[in-house]
Order: sequence, then C-alpha cells, then structure tokens
Amino acid sequence: MILISYLVFLAFLLYVGGPYWSLVNGGFGDNPAYLEAASAIRHWQFNGVEVKQFWGLSYAVACVSIITGLSLPASMVLVCVGASLSAVALFYRIWDGWIAVLVALLSLDWFQRSLLGGAEPLLMALLFGAFLMLRRDRWVAAAVLGSLATVVRPFGVFALVGLGIELLYRRRFRDCAIATAIALAIGALYTWPLKHYLGNAFANVTTYQRNDWHAGFPFQFPFVAIIRDTFPIESPLTNLALTYGWILFVLIGVAVALRSGDFQEYARKHTAEAVFVTLYCLAIYTYEAPGWSRAEFPRFALPLLPFTLFFLRKYLPKKRSVVWTLALITPAVAAASALGIRQTAAILLRRFH
Repeated sequence: MILISYLVFLAFLLYVGGPYWSLVNGGFGDNPAYLEAASAIRHWQFNGVEVKQFWGLSYAVACVSIITGLSLPASMVLVCVGASLSAVALFYRIWDGWIAVLVALLSLDWFQRSLLGGAEPLLMALLFGAFLMLRRDRWVAAAVLGSLATVVRPFGVFALVGLGIELLYRRRFRDCAIATAIALAIGALYTWPLKHYLGNAFANVTTYQRNDWHAGFPFQFPFVAIIRDTFPIESPLTNLALTYGWILFVLIGVAVALRSGDFQEYARKHTAEAVFVTLYCLAIYTYEAPGWSRAEFPRFALPLLPFTLFFLRKYLPKKRSVVWTLALITPAVAAASALGIRQTAAILLRRFH
C-alpha cells in the first residue's frame, strides 16, 4: 500500500509537469545545503562550504554515491526512500501495521521528504531503530543508532538522554558509562572535520543560532513562538489550518495518554521512549525560530507521530477502505504542495479546459 502511495505521488507530480530532478537537485527544502555538504564530503574539499544543517544525511548520501557511483541527487533519493521504508518497517515491528501505514499516509511532509529529499526519513529510521534495539536489550546498538540520529538532526539527542535515563533507572551504571562513551566518540568523529577544516567544531550550531535563532536562545515559553509566527496573518488559511491541525493533534494525543494513565504505564515499560516524547514535545512547542516555529511544525512533529497514533489507537480507523483512500489522496496532495498548490491548480485548470 505504501509503495503504491509513493507511485501515486510520483505519477501525479509528473502529470502536472513537476520537474522531479530539479526539485531533488536543489528546488526543494534544504536539498541544496545537503547536496553541497555531500559533495564536499565526497571529494573531501571543504573550502567555501557554507555550514548550516547537520551533516548526517550528507555523509550518508556521499557514502552511497561513492559505493554505487550514482550522482549525489540520485544517492539522496536512494537514501531517503530506503530510510523511509525502513522506518515504516520499524513502526510495524514496534507497534503494528495500522500505526505503520497511518504514519506513512497522514503527513504531506513524510511523502515529500521521502521522495524528494530531506533528513526526516533517515532521522526516524535511526531513532526507531535505536528504540527497537533498546527493547531487545541491545543497548550498544541503541547508543550507536541514537548518536547517528543526533548528527542527522540535533533533537535526536533526546533519544540518547532517554537511553541514559533508562539505564540509570535500571541501575546499569557501567552500561550507561559505555553508552555515553560511544555517544561522545561518535560526536567527536563528527565534529573533527568541522574543527579541522572550518575552524569551528560547532559550526552547525553557530549558523543555526545566527540565522534561525537570531542570536538568541532557541527555546521560549510554550506556544509563544508559535503564536508570534501566526500574527499578523499572512499565510493562506489552508496553511494555518494544516499547521494548527498538527499542533492540536499531537497535544490531544499526549493529553489523552496522560489522562488515561497510558503514558505513565508506557514510561514504566519503555522509559527511554517516554523521556524522548516528553523532551521532544517540550522542544517543538517552545522552539524559538522566527518564521519556522509554526510553519514547519508538521515536519518537526514527525518523530512524535507514531507515539501520538499509539496513544490514540482506540480511536483510529481500522478499515482498509479508509487507508486506501488516504493512499490515493494524500500523496497527490503532497505532490501538489511540493510544486505549489496554486501553481498545480492553475495547471489542472488549463489541462481540463
């Protein structure tokens, strides 16, 4: 079903004349920055490289390009599609098929980042791989995967915090020390090229602070930044409805879990995951990045989506007709959104007239 939905996305994008490889190669999201970093890594030449996004995805793209001989854009597609399908398989193994398929079909951002390029599929494959390994008591593998997730997107560090807290809670102090050492070693390997070639081990953070946080602190009181990014209302009402729908959806899921006691029970069984949900939730609702806090909330919230669906599992539709409908409609809307809803509407009107 998910593979068919991916084909629907590509077919609709091509039908409306979407320049697929132009989007992948630099016309979509943060792809230009990821591909520039991947090129620098592939050739190990860092002169003139502008650093912003964390380079975990770029390292993966460069490695795939070196191994396969594919171009960097093609390697990015291979990494993102592979990570996306791996993440869905992990959702199935951790929970069940209904949650797995709904994670893949509910989010426009998931389709776009999976098929056009973005860090989120790789982040989620590593995060939930870490959680699955921890459930199987393979905490070394969990520490490695959590550390790699952190160099893809910095909020992945919350998984490492959760891992450490769970090991401490279970009085496994030696294991916690080893896991910490693994995380520090991977962090050191990641920051060494930044320090050696660019003169700043925390160049990613520095650029985020300058461009996104406006030299301020990245967190504020809950909802302050989200509300500030809403007024004056300049975005289309459809965009406001979409972003606030996600803001409320995640809140409702957590509220239902807390009220029913499910979250407390979940925390006893899976402490690391509960810590991750708590810290990640606090982070995205307090994130102070003018212009991004509200508009990018649906993308930021992707790692919370499987947990939200699990907490709301009693209320989820369990009919194949519903998910098949989503598998046909959501990818088409996601493709239209990637190209531009108004532009897509104009193209369709011309085609039908």
